[in-house]
Amino acid sequence: MFEMFSYDFMRRAFIVGILVSIIVPLIGTFVVNKKNSMVGDALSHSSLAGVALGLIFGINPVIAAIFVCVIAAFGIEIIRKNFAKSSDLSTAIVMSSGIGLAAILSDFVPGAANFQSFMFGSIVAIPDIELYTVIIVSFIVIVTYVLLYKKLVYIIFDEDGARLSNINVGLINKIFTFLIAITVAIASRTVGALMVSSLMVIPVSCAIMVSHSFKRTVINSSLFGVLFTIIGINMSYYFQLKPGGSIVLTGLLVLIILMIVNKFRKNN
Repeated sequence: MFEMFSYDFMRRAFIVGILVSIIVPLIGTFVVNKKNSMVGDALSHSSLAGVALGLIFGINPVIAAIFVCVIAAFGIEIIRKNFAKSSDLSTAIVMSSGIGLAAILSDFVPGAANFQSFMFGSIVAIPDIELYTVIIVSFIVIVTYVLLYKKLVYIIFDEDGARLSNINVGLINKIFTFLIAITVAIASRTVGALMVSSLMVIPVSCAIMVSHSFKRTVINSSLFGVLFTIIGINMSYYFQLKPGGSIVLTGLLVLIILMIVNKFRKNN
Protein backbone atom coordinates (compact mmCIF):
# COMPACT_ATOMS: atom_id res chain seq x y z
CA MET A 1 0.00 0.00 0.00
CA PHE A 2 2.77 2.47 0.93
CA GLU A 3 4.60 1.89 -2.35
CA MET A 4 2.34 4.41 -4.09
CA PHE A 5 3.50 7.21 -1.78
CA SER A 6 6.94 7.08 -3.38
CA TYR A 7 5.37 8.85 -6.36
CA ASP A 8 4.74 12.58 -6.14
CA PHE A 9 1.54 12.38 -8.21
CA MET A 10 0.06 9.82 -5.81
CA ARG A 11 0.87 11.97 -2.78
CA ARG A 12 -0.90 14.86 -4.51
CA ALA A 13 -3.82 12.57 -5.35
CA PHE A 14 -4.27 11.64 -1.70
CA ILE A 15 -4.04 15.24 -0.47
CA VAL A 16 -6.55 16.50 -3.03
CA GLY A 17 -8.78 13.44 -2.73
CA ILE A 18 -9.06 13.60 1.05
CA LEU A 19 -9.72 17.36 1.09
CA VAL A 20 -12.40 17.05 -1.58
CA SER A 21 -13.96 14.03 0.14
CA ILE A 22 -14.29 16.08 3.33
CA ILE A 23 -15.88 19.20 1.87
CA VAL A 24 -18.18 17.66 -0.76
CA PRO A 25 -20.17 15.54 1.76
CA LEU A 26 -20.04 18.52 4.15
CA ILE A 27 -21.82 20.62 1.55
CA GLY A 28 -23.95 17.57 0.77
CA THR A 29 -25.50 17.60 4.26
CA PHE A 30 -26.83 21.09 3.53
CA VAL A 31 -28.04 20.16 0.04
CA VAL A 32 -29.70 16.86 1.03
CA ASN A 33 -31.47 18.27 4.08
CA LYS A 34 -32.71 21.22 2.02
CA LYS A 35 -34.21 18.57 -0.30
CA ASN A 36 -32.24 19.85 -3.26
CA SER A 37 -30.05 16.86 -4.10
CA MET A 38 -30.23 17.48 -7.85
CA VAL A 39 -28.33 20.77 -7.55
CA GLY A 40 -25.08 18.80 -7.61
CA ASP A 41 -25.99 17.35 -11.01
CA ALA A 42 -26.98 20.75 -12.38
CA LEU A 43 -23.76 22.43 -11.28
CA SER A 44 -21.49 19.56 -12.27
CA HIS A 45 -22.84 19.64 -15.82
CA SER A 46 -22.44 23.41 -15.84
CA SER A 47 -18.84 22.95 -14.70
CA LEU A 48 -18.18 20.98 -17.90
CA ALA A 49 -19.19 24.05 -19.89
CA GLY A 50 -16.70 26.05 -17.83
CA VAL A 51 -13.97 23.48 -18.43
CA ALA A 52 -14.62 23.62 -22.17
CA LEU A 53 -14.44 27.43 -22.16
CA GLY A 54 -11.18 27.29 -20.21
CA LEU A 55 -9.60 24.83 -22.63
CA ILE A 56 -10.78 26.82 -25.67
CA PHE A 57 -9.49 30.18 -24.44
CA GLY A 58 -6.36 28.93 -22.68
CA ILE A 59 -7.62 29.61 -19.14
CA ASN A 60 -7.07 27.13 -16.31
CA PRO A 61 -10.10 24.80 -16.63
CA VAL A 62 -10.74 24.62 -12.87
CA ILE A 63 -10.80 28.42 -12.54
CA ALA A 64 -13.14 28.65 -15.55
CA ALA A 65 -15.35 25.90 -14.06
CA ILE A 66 -15.59 27.79 -10.75
CA PHE A 67 -16.65 30.96 -12.59
CA VAL A 68 -19.37 29.18 -14.60
CA CYS A 69 -20.58 27.17 -11.58
CA VAL A 70 -21.04 30.34 -9.53
CA ILE A 71 -23.11 31.88 -12.33
CA ALA A 72 -25.15 28.67 -12.67
CA ALA A 73 -25.74 28.40 -8.90
CA PHE A 74 -27.09 31.91 -8.61
CA GLY A 75 -29.00 31.33 -11.84
CA ILE A 76 -30.84 28.49 -10.09
CA GLU A 77 -31.80 30.82 -7.24
CA ILE A 78 -33.02 33.54 -9.62
CA ILE A 79 -35.07 31.11 -11.73
CA ARG A 80 -36.51 29.49 -8.58
CA LYS A 81 -38.12 32.80 -7.60
CA ASN A 82 -40.07 32.74 -10.86
CA PHE A 83 -41.29 29.17 -10.29
CA ALA A 84 -42.13 29.26 -6.58
CA LYS A 85 -44.62 26.38 -6.86
CA SER A 86 -42.20 24.18 -8.81
CA SER A 87 -38.79 25.05 -7.39
CA ASP A 88 -37.16 21.93 -8.84
CA LEU A 89 -37.76 23.33 -12.33
CA SER A 90 -34.92 25.81 -11.84
CA THR A 91 -32.46 22.99 -11.21
CA ALA A 92 -33.66 21.09 -14.29
CA ILE A 93 -33.44 24.21 -16.48
CA VAL A 94 -29.87 24.99 -15.42
CA MET A 95 -28.81 21.34 -15.77
CA SER A 96 -30.24 21.16 -19.29
CA SER A 97 -28.55 24.44 -20.20
CA GLY A 98 -25.23 23.20 -18.84
CA ILE A 99 -25.44 19.94 -20.79
CA GLY A 100 -26.37 21.75 -24.01
CA LEU A 101 -23.62 24.35 -23.69
CA ALA A 102 -21.00 21.73 -22.80
CA ALA A 103 -22.03 19.58 -25.78
CA ILE A 104 -21.65 22.49 -28.21
CA LEU A 105 -18.39 23.79 -26.74
CA SER A 106 -16.82 20.31 -26.65
CA ASP A 107 -16.61 20.37 -30.45
CA PHE A 108 -14.22 23.32 -30.23
CA VAL A 109 -12.00 21.98 -27.45
CA PRO A 110 -8.42 21.24 -28.60
CA GLY A 111 -7.58 17.76 -27.33
CA ALA A 112 -10.58 15.64 -26.38
CA ALA A 113 -8.61 13.64 -23.80
CA ASN A 114 -8.17 16.66 -21.52
CA PHE A 115 -11.89 17.42 -21.62
CA GLN A 116 -12.78 13.79 -20.90
CA SER A 117 -10.52 13.82 -17.83
CA PHE A 118 -12.96 16.30 -16.28
CA MET A 119 -15.96 14.16 -17.20
CA PHE A 120 -14.66 11.07 -15.40
CA GLY A 121 -12.02 12.56 -13.08
CA SER A 122 -8.25 12.68 -13.20
CA ILE A 123 -7.06 12.89 -9.63
CA VAL A 124 -3.52 11.76 -10.52
CA ALA A 125 -2.94 14.66 -12.92
CA ILE A 126 -3.25 17.63 -10.57
CA PRO A 127 -0.93 20.60 -11.36
CA ASP A 128 0.29 23.01 -8.66
CA ILE A 129 -2.32 25.70 -9.26
CA GLU A 130 -5.18 23.20 -8.87
CA LEU A 131 -3.62 21.71 -5.74
CA TYR A 132 -3.42 25.17 -4.16
CA THR A 133 -6.95 25.98 -5.33
CA VAL A 134 -8.30 22.84 -3.63
CA ILE A 135 -6.46 23.68 -0.39
CA ILE A 136 -7.78 27.27 -0.36
CA VAL A 137 -11.36 26.28 -1.22
CA SER A 138 -11.33 23.50 1.40
CA PHE A 139 -10.16 25.96 4.05
CA ILE A 140 -12.89 28.46 3.09
CA VAL A 141 -15.64 25.82 3.11
CA ILE A 142 -14.67 24.24 6.44
CA VAL A 143 -14.18 27.57 8.26
CA THR A 144 -17.45 29.00 6.91
CA TYR A 145 -19.36 25.83 7.81
CA VAL A 146 -18.03 25.89 11.38
CA LEU A 147 -18.73 29.61 11.87
CA LEU A 148 -22.29 29.41 10.51
CA TYR A 149 -23.13 25.92 11.80
CA LYS A 150 -25.80 26.87 14.39
CA LYS A 151 -27.56 29.29 12.05
CA LEU A 152 -27.30 26.76 9.25
CA VAL A 153 -29.02 24.05 11.30
CA TYR A 154 -31.78 26.49 12.21
CA ILE A 155 -32.33 27.41 8.56
CA ILE A 156 -32.36 23.77 7.40
CA PHE A 157 -35.02 22.63 9.86
CA ASP A 158 -37.06 25.82 10.37
CA GLU A 159 -36.36 28.55 7.84
CA ASP A 160 -39.40 30.62 8.85
CA GLY A 161 -38.39 30.42 12.50
CA ALA A 162 -34.87 31.49 11.56
CA ARG A 163 -36.26 34.57 9.81
CA LEU A 164 -38.34 35.44 12.88
CA SER A 165 -35.17 35.13 14.99
CA ASN A 166 -33.55 37.87 12.88
CA ILE A 167 -31.14 35.48 11.16
CA ASN A 168 -30.20 36.82 7.74
CA VAL A 169 -31.47 33.75 5.89
CA GLY A 170 -31.03 35.33 2.46
CA LEU A 171 -27.36 36.12 3.06
CA ILE A 172 -26.55 32.68 4.48
CA ASN A 173 -28.32 30.97 1.57
CA LYS A 174 -26.27 33.08 -0.85
CA ILE A 175 -23.04 32.19 0.97
CA PHE A 176 -23.81 28.48 0.75
CA THR A 177 -24.91 28.79 -2.86
CA PHE A 178 -21.45 30.18 -3.57
CA LEU A 179 -19.76 27.42 -1.52
CA ILE A 180 -21.72 24.70 -3.33
CA ALA A 181 -20.65 26.15 -6.67
CA ILE A 182 -16.92 26.31 -5.95
CA THR A 183 -16.96 22.90 -4.24
CA VAL A 184 -18.61 21.21 -7.22
CA ALA A 185 -16.20 22.93 -9.61
CA ILE A 186 -13.02 21.71 -7.90
CA ALA A 187 -14.48 18.24 -7.32
CA SER A 188 -15.07 17.87 -11.06
CA ARG A 189 -11.34 17.39 -11.58
CA THR A 190 -11.11 14.78 -8.82
CA VAL A 191 -14.05 12.42 -9.26
CA GLY A 192 -15.33 13.77 -12.57
CA ALA A 193 -18.21 16.11 -13.35
CA LEU A 194 -20.53 13.19 -14.08
CA MET A 195 -20.01 11.75 -10.60
CA VAL A 196 -19.72 14.78 -8.29
CA SER A 197 -23.34 14.57 -7.17
CA SER A 198 -22.75 10.94 -6.14
CA LEU A 199 -19.94 11.98 -3.79
CA MET A 200 -22.23 14.71 -2.49
CA VAL A 201 -25.16 12.37 -1.78
CA ILE A 202 -23.90 8.82 -1.11
CA PRO A 203 -21.68 9.58 1.95
CA VAL A 204 -24.52 11.65 3.43
CA SER A 205 -26.97 8.79 2.81
CA CYS A 206 -24.60 6.38 4.59
CA ALA A 207 -24.16 8.82 7.47
CA ILE A 208 -27.92 9.27 7.90
CA MET A 209 -28.30 5.50 8.31
CA VAL A 210 -25.77 5.26 11.16
CA SER A 211 -26.22 8.62 12.91
CA HIS A 212 -28.73 9.75 15.53
CA SER A 213 -28.21 13.50 15.28
CA PHE A 214 -27.52 16.10 12.62
CA LYS A 215 -24.10 16.84 14.10
CA ARG A 216 -23.10 13.18 13.89
CA THR A 217 -24.46 13.03 10.34
CA VAL A 218 -22.21 15.94 9.33
CA ILE A 219 -19.12 14.32 10.86
CA ASN A 220 -19.87 10.81 9.61
CA SER A 221 -20.63 11.97 6.07
CA SER A 222 -17.12 13.40 5.74
CA LEU A 223 -15.62 10.29 7.37
CA PHE A 224 -17.45 8.10 4.87
CA GLY A 225 -16.25 10.35 2.07
CA VAL A 226 -12.63 10.00 3.18
CA LEU A 227 -13.00 6.22 3.54
CA PHE A 228 -14.47 5.85 0.04
CA THR A 229 -11.74 8.03 -1.43
CA ILE A 230 -8.87 6.13 0.21
CA ILE A 231 -10.28 2.80 -0.96
CA GLY A 232 -11.10 4.19 -4.41
CA ILE A 233 -7.62 5.63 -4.98
CA ASN A 234 -6.03 2.35 -3.91
CA MET A 235 -8.27 0.44 -6.32
CA SER A 236 -7.42 2.91 -9.06
CA TYR A 237 -3.68 2.51 -8.48
CA TYR A 238 -3.51 -1.27 -8.19
CA PHE A 239 -6.18 -2.25 -10.71
CA GLN A 240 -5.77 0.60 -13.24
CA LEU A 241 -9.34 1.84 -12.79
CA LYS A 242 -10.84 5.32 -13.10
CA PRO A 243 -10.42 7.03 -9.68
CA GLY A 244 -13.83 8.74 -9.76
CA GLY A 245 -15.68 5.57 -10.65
CA SER A 246 -13.80 3.57 -8.02
CA ILE A 247 -14.66 6.10 -5.30
CA VAL A 248 -18.34 6.27 -6.22
CA LEU A 249 -18.80 2.50 -6.58
CA THR A 250 -17.08 1.93 -3.23
CA GLY A 251 -19.57 4.31 -1.65
CA LEU A 252 -22.49 2.64 -3.40
CA LEU A 253 -21.37 -0.80 -2.18
CA VAL A 254 -21.14 0.44 1.42
CA LEU A 255 -24.58 2.06 1.12
CA ILE A 256 -26.11 -1.20 -0.13
CA ILE A 257 -24.50 -3.13 2.75
CA LEU A 258 -25.86 -0.60 5.28
CA MET A 259 -29.34 -0.86 3.75
CA ILE A 260 -29.25 -4.66 4.01
CA VAL A 261 -28.01 -4.52 7.63
CA ASN A 262 -30.72 -2.00 8.57
CA LYS A 263 -33.38 -4.13 6.90
CA PHE A 264 -32.14 -7.20 8.78
CA ARG A 265 -32.21 -5.34 12.11
CA LYS A 266 -35.77 -4.12 11.55
CA ASN A 267 -36.95 -7.63 10.72
CA ASN A 268 -35.45 -8.91 13.95
